[in-house]
Amino acid sequence: MVAAQANLEWHSEHKNSFQKVILLAVHLSRFPIFGIRAILRFMNKPHALSSPDLILSNGKFLTCDPLMPIAAEVEVRDGKILRVRNRIAEAQKSEDVPPKILDLKGKVVVPGFVDPHLHFFSLAESFVTLNLEPRNNISSIAHIKERIHERSQNAKPGEWIRGRGYNEFYLEERRHPNRWDLDDVAPSHPVKIAHRTGHAHVLNSLGLERVGISICTSDPSGGIIDRDINTGEPTGLLYEMGRFLSERISPLTVEEFEPGARRASQELLSQGITSMQDASTLNDFSRWESFRVLKKRGLISPDLCMMLGIESFNTLDVQDFRANFDSVRIQGIKIILDETTGRLYPSPSELNDSVLRVHQAGFQVAIHAVEEGAIKSACDAIENALRKYPRLDHRHRIEHCSVCPPALAGRLSSLGIRIVTQPSFVYYNGDRYLEMVPANQLSHLYPIGTFLQTGIKVAAGSDAPIAPLNPMIGIYSSISRKCKSGKVINVKEGISPLEALKMHTSHAAEVLFEEDRKGSITPGKLADMVVLSGDPTNLPVEQIKEIRVDMTIIRGDIVWTRDVIIQ
Repeated sequence: MVAAQANLEWHSEHKNSFQKVILLAVHLSRFPIFGIRAILRFMNKPHALSSPDLILSNGKFLTCDPLMPIAAEVEVRDGKILRVRNRIAEAQKSEDVPPKILDLKGKVVVPGFVDPHLHFFSLAESFVTLNLEPRNNISSIAHIKERIHERSQNAKPGEWIRGRGYNEFYLEERRHPNRWDLDDVAPSHPVKIAHRTGHAHVLNSLGLERVGISICTSDPSGGIIDRDINTGEPTGLLYEMGRFLSERISPLTVEEFEPGARRASQELLSQGITSMQDASTLNDFSRWESFRVLKKRGLISPDLCMMLGIESFNTLDVQDFRANFDSVRIQGIKIILDETTGRLYPSPSELNDSVLRVHQAGFQVAIHAVEEGAIKSACDAIENALRKYPRLDHRHRIEHCSVCPPALAGRLSSLGIRIVTQPSFVYYNGDRYLEMVPANQLSHLYPIGTFLQTGIKVAAGSDAPIAPLNPMIGIYSSISRKCKSGKVINVKEGISPLEALKMHTSHAAEVLFEEDRKGSITPGKLADMVVLSGDPTNLPVEQIKEIRVDMTIIRGDIVWTRDVIIQ
């Protein structure tokens, strides 16, 4: 233990001495806990003469680094973590400009939260279009109609009215709205409202006409046009037709969209999210360019990478594309696998071909798979690709992985597949799950404990705006397995507070291939940190969901603060 403590605080004034590195390797061989990782850590430590430009002092740092799980002080230089100490060091006299010292007064600090699955454009649009979520006092179709009517009064004739987030489970009518409901209040405006999941939309009659849907229109591949059972007329409800609609409805103008983007960025910072991945299957070259512009103009503050939709991957020269990533990196090729039509789409053979192409090109595949059949098909496709072209550390992913029995979890583990899931869904949607999910599936719903016990690396995303961004609800849900009503789903699948925290930090960074730069408070990594109002690893579980972000730091810069807490 003495040797271990010495290694933790050993500065790197000798890092250029090859002989001493060899001696360190021999010495550490007696302590298996360190191994090669400790040697690399030693070689990469900052020079002893380096001085910090920022010191975060007198805090409780939950580092998510097993070599020093808890620290008291962190030094930062040039946007990176210079040193991590387990005690507060005495001030050193120096001829250099003295560092800024931030006294945290005992507050808890964690690594910056990494959200590996959200939808930034949809989140931004949610702030400038009609919010039809239940939490916005929408409890009936009448309420939806009222909001649409109000918006129509200020809209130009023929201008699209857009809304999102309705949830038929919480509507008095317990059904989706239809075209005739929307026609009642906006007959002169095309209307499109999105379901809470984004996988269904409702258009009014003028909207259907604008996108070319009539009684004669056939269902597109993978989608369904809901129809009146007697007349065959489209009801306005469309399933899995987001791409179809995006190709026929013009997006928001720059003037309409930018306020939403700015607010979405601030919302991310207020929740301590310092890095994110956009997981939209609609992402293409144009969307990538839009992200770059938003980043360049400072409208998006957190670090950003994005998935590329499989359709765009199939039409682009991805190798040339990869050479020009600069501020917005492509990480993962997104494929949606669902059973909306009653059978898997894409088919197993089509999925195998797509996954194989992505795998051969050296990219990570991210497959949206919710139920057991879809997850099995995703495993088959990844296994086929690995058998034909073995590749270590592929980190292929399954998004959501909602219903997964233990045997299937074992198969995921054996294939080295990562899971990016949404633990906060248990809290926000749990009461609906308890009512609507069959008992044989409910027992395997979001089985995060089983995933971890099986050796699967699991990261947590919000899927915002489908659910709120708040990582603390994800952490609370992972531990308690409680719904908003207080009912519990599979309490045996609860995990420890530290593992829940890591799902939102170090595990999330790992699934993005960024563990060398993010995810823990470790020398050499980016100085991305979050100051919290409480310790999620040391509070009664019911208090965890009340923890708030007091300060967000990105690359050593304070980018957001709750004014009354820390100045």
